[in-house]
This record gives sequence, structure tokens and C-alpha cells, in this order.
Amino acid sequence: MSIIDFHTHVFPPEIIAKRNVYLQRDDWFRQLYADPKARMASTDALIASMDRCGVDAAVTFGFAWADQALCRDANDYVLESMSHWPDRLYGFAVVNPVTKGAAAELERCMQRGLRGLGELMPDGQGYTLDNPRLDDIVQQMVHWKCPVLIHSGDPVGHNYPGKSRSTLQSFYQLALRHPAATLIAAHWGGGLFFYELMPEVRVTLRNVYYDTAASLYLYRDDIFPLAAWIIPEKVLFATDYPLLGQGQLLRHVREAGLSSDALELALGGNAARLLAKS
Repeated sequence: MSIIDFHTHVFPPEIIAKRNVYLQRDDWFRQLYADPKARMASTDALIASMDRCGVDAAVTFGFAWADQALCRDANDYVLESMSHWPDRLYGFAVVNPVTKGAAAELERCMQRGLRGLGELMPDGQGYTLDNPRLDDIVQQMVHWKCPVLIHSGDPVGHNYPGKSRSTLQSFYQLALRHPAATLIAAHWGGGLFFYELMPEVRVTLRNVYYDTAASLYLYRDDIFPLAAWIIPEKVLFATDYPLLGQGQLLRHVREAGLSSDALELALGGNAARLLAKS
């Protein structure tokens, strides 16, 4: 069974070393990384973790900065990293959809071999999911037949750094406007998958997947068998590394009582099928 971590974050070593400088350049970055205990990782560290924990491949991306120039730098680092580990890393691009040059940067990244877009951060980048410029970017990804990964959040419960203000309705409307787009709702889509029990919602969300990033900070482990029952073909194992250790989340998923078939789909089968399309 191949294990694919579908949601990991990496930073160039120079940004890790100069964290305090970048805290002043981006409000969302400051919310997430002002605490010195908030972990940041290079691709070297990611590969070392994968080797240690038995993760075969990972989808990885830079930070979704508000400044498009910083997004380009993040993409360059991911492209370089993919060249070093072409069989281990699937790079996604980051852009700020509402800035000048976003479409051109995305085109550059797709032409150079990146495999998707994300993780987009609407709250941090200054737009909502009904923004027409986001619609244009999503359609650009439809052309490339590559997925779009979007930060999502639960509408209730405790507050935490990075909690999304986007609503379940706004993500649903995005899927409704772009039926041909492959969308990935990070962090279980804030519970959106539950509504796939409604037949008409399941039709609208037929091309929507859900990753498990940061699960241990948000939900009881019961969410794994629940999701495997409702949407077995749409669960993507994802850690949000380095926020969560890869071995730590793997252990929880393996001990959650999933059937062998559901476990294989969640840990890598669904991801492999999705990546093969892009």
C-alpha cells in the first residue's frame, strides 16, 4: 500500500531563518507563525520525515502569501524541490487570485510541471469564495485538469490561529459554479462532507475531495470511520506537516477501525487516482 500525504507545507531555509522579517510582511503569516513554537520545515526536513514514517509521496506547497511576488518565490522553491525528488514530491502552486499576475504565474507553474493549485487562503489573501477573479483561476485549473486545494474551516467550535471565515455555503456555491473543477476542501471542508448524505448535494459535490489535515486538533478519531462510510472514495490522508507529525496521524488513522479497503483508499488509493488525472 502506497501512502501519500496530500497536504504538507515547506519553506525555503532562508525564510525559516528570517521568520521575524516575514512576520512583518504578511498578516496571515503572523497569525500562524508568530509563536516561536509554530513549526516550519524545509523540503529536506519533509523528506526526512517521510523516510522515518514510511510515507511514499507527498503533495507539498509554499505559503499562500498575500504578496504575489512572495508566492512566486515559494513556487520556485517547490519546483526546485521537485527536481531533487521527482518520485516523492507532487508540487502545487500558490498564487493570490485577486492580484495582478496571478494567472500568468499559475500558467508558468503548470507549464513547468506543478500538479495543482493550493493551499489557497482566502482569509489571509483578502478575498471570498464568490470573487470573480477566483472563478477565473478555477477555470484556468479546469483547463489544466488539475485540482484546487482550498483552506476550509469549521463554522462552530473553538477559535484558533487560521480558523477560516468561509462558510460551507460559499464552498458549495463555488462547486455549483464550477461543476468540471476538481476541488479539495482542506480540513474535512469544515464538515461539508456530512451533507453529501443529501442526494442533490452529493451531485453538486461530485468532484470535491476532503483532506484530513490537522484532524487531531479539530475532531475525535470517530471522524475517520464516519467519513469512510459517507465518502470512502473522497478521503485524502493529509497531515498539514509540520503542524502534525506524519507518524502521529498515521497511527490514529490506522487505529480508527477502518476496513482494509477503506484504509487503503484513504492512505493513498484516492490520492493516487486523483493525481493520475492531473
